[in-house]
Amino acid sequence: MLNIPQLLAQELSLKPSQVQNALELLGEGSTIPFIARYRKERTGEMNEVQLRDLFDRYAYLTELEERKAAILEAIASQGKLTDELKAQIESCLQKTELEDLYLPYRAKRRTRATIAREKGLEPFAELIKSLNLPNAKPVSLVEAAAEYVSEEKGVKTPEDALKGAADILAEEVSERANLRSHLREYLLEEGIFVSRIKDEHPEGSTKFEMYRNYQIRVTNIAPHNMLALLRGETEGVLNLELSFDETVVMSYLESQEIKTKIPAIRDFYRAMLKDAFNRLMKTSLISEVRSEIKTYADVESITTFESNLRELLLSPPAGMKPTLAIDPGFRTGCKVSVLSETGKFLEYQTIFPHQAAAQRTQAAQAIKRMIEKHNIQLIAIGNGTAGRETDEFVSEVLKTMDRKPVKVMVNESGASIYSASEVAIAEFPELDLTVRGAISIGRRLQDPLAELVKIDPKSIGVGQYQHDVDQNLLKKKLDETVESCVNYVGVDLNTASKELLTFVSGMTPVVAKNIVNYRNENGAFKNRRQLLKVPKLGPKAFEQAAGFLRIRAGDNPLDNTAVHPESYKVVEAIAKDLNTPLDQITQIAAKLKSMNLKKYVTETVGEPTLRDIISELEKPGRDPREQFKYATFKEGVKEIKDLTVGMELEGIVTNVANFGAFVDIGVHQDGLVHISQLADRFVDDPKKIVKVGQVVKVRVLEVNEKLKRISLSMKSAGSANSGRGGR
Repeated sequence: MLNIPQLLAQELSLKPSQVQNALELLGEGSTIPFIARYRKERTGEMNEVQLRDLFDRYAYLTELEERKAAILEAIASQGKLTDELKAQIESCLQKTELEDLYLPYRAKRRTRATIAREKGLEPFAELIKSLNLPNAKPVSLVEAAAEYVSEEKGVKTPEDALKGAADILAEEVSERANLRSHLREYLLEEGIFVSRIKDEHPEGSTKFEMYRNYQIRVTNIAPHNMLALLRGETEGVLNLELSFDETVVMSYLESQEIKTKIPAIRDFYRAMLKDAFNRLMKTSLISEVRSEIKTYADVESITTFESNLRELLLSPPAGMKPTLAIDPGFRTGCKVSVLSETGKFLEYQTIFPHQAAAQRTQAAQAIKRMIEKHNIQLIAIGNGTAGRETDEFVSEVLKTMDRKPVKVMVNESGASIYSASEVAIAEFPELDLTVRGAISIGRRLQDPLAELVKIDPKSIGVGQYQHDVDQNLLKKKLDETVESCVNYVGVDLNTASKELLTFVSGMTPVVAKNIVNYRNENGAFKNRRQLLKVPKLGPKAFEQAAGFLRIRAGDNPLDNTAVHPESYKVVEAIAKDLNTPLDQITQIAAKLKSMNLKKYVTETVGEPTLRDIISELEKPGRDPREQFKYATFKEGVKEIKDLTVGMELEGIVTNVANFGAFVDIGVHQDGLVHISQLADRFVDDPKKIVKVGQVVKVRVLEVNEKLKRISLSMKSAGSANSGRGGR
C-alpha cells in the first residue's frame, strides 16, 4: 500500500517532517486556523492554503486506500487475485484508475455475455481468442461454431454460437482498464461539446441563446459554459452531445486487439470491437468525461465563490457607530431601525416618503428626529426596491441639517433570508420580518463579517451556478472560508453573537451558546482564563480558541491581542528585560523591533512565533481589514432607462466570475464588465483586477432594457478596442 505521508511530501513539495507534524496536529483535533497561526514551528510555517491542500489530498488518498482494501478482498474472494493485479491495484493514485481495474470483477446484472456463458459458449470464445494470434492456422468459424449448436441450450444455429461468443469477447474488451483509460483520454483531448436549442424554443426566447448552435473542444470549455450547458440540458432547452471521430477509436481498438492475419477472424473481431464500443463503452465513457469536466467546473466555480465570499466577509467595516438602517419600500413604506454603537436594536418606525407630500414631510421629520436623538453617525439604506428613491429622499433631508451622518447604500442580498430565519426569530421574536431585515442591513454596514455569518453563504449572491455544483463540496469550502475569515479578523468575546462564535477555532454550536449564556448570567468576561468556567469548554477548546478571542479593557492587556495565552510568559520576560510594565509594552514599538529574538526561543516558542508576537504588540487589537470606502451613485440615475452610452459612473463590485465582474451602479440591475473590459491590458483572471466590495469607476457601453442587460467598461476612454467584448 501507499506511504501516504511520503507521497504527500513529494506531490506538494514539502519536507516529510512538515507533513508528519501537520497530520499529527490534525489528528490531535487542531483546526487549520490554529495550526497556521500558532504552530508554525512544527509545520515549517505552512499557511492555511497549504494546510487545506494537504488535508484534502490526505483525505482523498485515505479514502483511496480504504477502497483498495475492499476491492482486493472482493477479488480475492472470487479466487481471481493475481500478484500482477494486486500490484496494479496497490499502486493506483486515482479513483478512476482503480475502478477501471475492478470493473471485470464487479458484480453484474445479467448481460448478453452472461447469457452466452450460460449457453456453454465460453469455450468457443476462448477458441476464437486462440485463433487471434500472428501464427494461427486458418479454420472455418462456421464449422467450429456448429459444434456448439444445442437446441436444449438455446443455440439453434452456428450464427447463434458466433453471436454469443462475440458477446463474451465484447464484454471482456469493454472492461479492459488500459483500453478504457486510453479512450477516455482521447475523448478528453479531442472531443467536442456540441449543443443545439430544441426546435420548440424560437430564436431569442431563452436565456441560453448563445448555445443555440454551439461547439467547443472539451479541453477549451470554460467552467461557467459547462455549467450553463448542463443547466440548459436539465431544463429541457438544450440537446448536448460529445462529438468525436469514431474511425480513430475503431482504428485504435483494432490495433490493440487484432493480432491474426486470418481474414475471417479479422472480420469477426472488427464487428465485435464495433459492438463492444458502441454498446458497452461509448455511453459510459462519455458519461465519465462529462463527469470529469463537471467536477473541474464545480471546483473552479466553487473556488471563485470562495474568493468572492472571502472579499465580502472581509469588507471594511464602517465601524461600531450609532446607525440608522432603512429597508426601503414604496407601498408598504420604509422600515427604519436605530442601532447603538454596539449594534443593539433601539427603536424602529415605518415611514412613507414615496406617497403623498404630507407623508413625505412627516417621514423627513421622523428621520431628523432619530438622527438627533441617537446622535446617528451612519445611515445604511438597502439597495433593493425603492433603494435609490429612498437614498435621494435621505439626501434631501440631510441638506437641511448641519451635522450630516455618512450615508451608504448597502447590498441587501440575503437580508430577507435572515429576517425569516430561526436566528433572527430567536434574536428578535417580537419584531416584524421587515424590521429584522432593516437591522441586518444596518449591522452589515457596522461590521459585515459579524452579520453575514448569520446567513447561508449561498443566499448572499456572490456565486455563479451555485445550485448546480457539488453541494457537499460547496458547503465544505464555504464553511472553511467563513472559519478562515472569522479567525483572521478575531472576535470580541463580549459582543460576539452565538453564530459568530461558532466559527471560532475549536468552538462548537453548543459551546458558543454556552459562552453567550455565561456572559448573560455573569456579565462581560474580564480575562481569557474565565472561558474555562464555561460549561463544555475544556482545555483543548481553550487552546484552539483563546488566541482568536479578544477582550477589550480586561484584566490583561494581552487579552486584546492575537498573542496566545501560552506565550504570555515570553511577553512578560520581554517586558521585564525592557524594564516596561506589561500594560505599556504596546507603546514601545521601536524597542521591540530592535530586540534579539533568539534570546527568547524555547522548545515550543521559536522565531516564527516570536516575530508574530512582536508584530502584534506593535499594533495591538488592529483590525486587519482595509479602510472603509463607499460608492456615490450618480444623482438622477435610478433605473436602466436613465442610462446612456458613454455615461461615467461609480459603482460597487457585487460578484466576480471568470468571464468578468458584475457592478452595482444604482439602477436595481447590476452591469457586467466583461473580462476584456476590465483593464487596458490583457486580463486572464478577473480576480487579479477586481474583488467583491471594491468601489470602481465604469463607463456604459451598451444598454438593453428589454433583456435588462447593461455592458460596462473599466478601460480608459481613449483605450484601443474599448468596445464591448464577447462573452
